[in-house]
Amino acid sequence: MEHIANASPASSASPSSWLHTAIARIEADYQRSADTHLIPLPMPGFAEHGIDLYLKDESTHPSGSLKHRLARSLFLYALCNGWLHAQSTVVEASSGSTAVSEAYFARLLGLPFVAVMPRSTSAEKIALIEFYGGRCHFVESAGEVYEAARMVASETGGHYMDQFTYAERATDWRGNNNIAESMFSQMQRERHPVPSWIVVGAGTGGTSATIGRYVRFQRHATQLCVADPAGSVFAAYHRTGVTTLTAPGSRIEGIGRPRVEPSFVRTLVDRMEEVADVDSIAAMRALSAMLGRRVGPSTGTNFIAMLRLACEMREAGQQGSILSLLCDSGERYLPTYFNEQWVSSCMGSCDVASKRIQTLVA
Repeated sequence: MEHIANASPASSASPSSWLHTAIARIEADYQRSADTHLIPLPMPGFAEHGIDLYLKDESTHPSGSLKHRLARSLFLYALCNGWLHAQSTVVEASSGSTAVSEAYFARLLGLPFVAVMPRSTSAEKIALIEFYGGRCHFVESAGEVYEAARMVASETGGHYMDQFTYAERATDWRGNNNIAESMFSQMQRERHPVPSWIVVGAGTGGTSATIGRYVRFQRHATQLCVADPAGSVFAAYHRTGVTTLTAPGSRIEGIGRPRVEPSFVRTLVDRMEEVADVDSIAAMRALSAMLGRRVGPSTGTNFIAMLRLACEMREAGQQGSILSLLCDSGERYLPTYFNEQWVSSCMGSCDVASKRIQTLVA
């Protein structure tokens, strides 16, 4: 279902009055939200060697994922650029979490929202988009979302938010309470307050761009690692710099892409870690057991890269901290990534990967 146009803030008022009200609503929503928690991981096999691992829990945002930050930034960017108006339909190409978060903000402003997404997107994410009043427009593959989103925006007279282009520039990377500034602030009283590594995944590349720029601007010694799932193009692009590369696309929902996205800035990334699907799923399960609650598959991808880096540091006699993101809750993936039959049919057995990971997290 779509929102009724007159539900938007001050829709009968002047354009500038509507704009001021819209921005005020987003800022008030932000003011009501606390920062997300930083969780230390209990891993004695690394801690006794002076290596500490942490996850910043982005699942606690009002819309349930890391993409809440991106959606807020994209809305403010579009509003301040004059791209959104009182009668605008908001359109986004998304594999799920960004669409959920953008639907949240569209409802906040009383604007209709359409998410263009692959038909394989989890039913839980589709239900959340619809809960916030959004409508889903399905395509068969991830590579079809871009043109379909432009078409829907044109047909509705709406605005295509285009996270894959604007994610790297919509957030103020110098600070202003962005995710990087929050990370370093929360680490101040830890044993190793400046992380040796920060690990993130990449869908748009917006988070890696924000963190990479912030680290350089603050002159930290931290290195940035992007964990890239099987089937994604980003690792090959990082190696070669060829922007025309393509790939099949990732089966880990929310990260990895079939094409090189404009928002992925390869020069900000110090290292790429390619992660097999079965490793992502095994790590997701191990981490869920460790925390006592389910995490999503992209968090498992991040965790694999963290473990690899921690092992290398231990072998080299290095001490320090490794920080990554808990991207969203595993409750969104119960029929898929937490379903043994579904995983076996789509990705194969995770038994060997699970045993390998258990030796590290025990």
